Amino acid sequence: MCNSKGSATATVRINNDRVRVTEWRFNKRGANTGWHRHAYDYVVIPLFDGVLEIDLGDGERITAQMENGVPYYREIGVEHDVINGNDFECAFVEVELLQERT
Repeated sequence: MCNSKGSATATVRINNDRVRVTEWRFNKRGANTGWHRHAYDYVVIPLFDGVLEIDLGDGERITAQMENGVPYYREIGVEHDVINGNDFECAFVEVELLQERT
């Protein structure tokens, strides 16, 4: 869930008691999600081959290689901003697991 407005477009596709599925679309290099912290564990499914830059604050920025259709899982984590590091439009699908782990 975003705390500040970025320039990427978020479209919620499913939102129920169990999951929230959001498509994030970045129209150009530098488009970003805005600073946010996930309230739930989540899975990201890239819809492109390329890179995302993850700004962790304090000048720390990492580059994450994405492969179309290859998901990755993250637990509730640190505050961050996701940035398109490509010279083309890109997108990913984010699936937040709204039920707490038991």
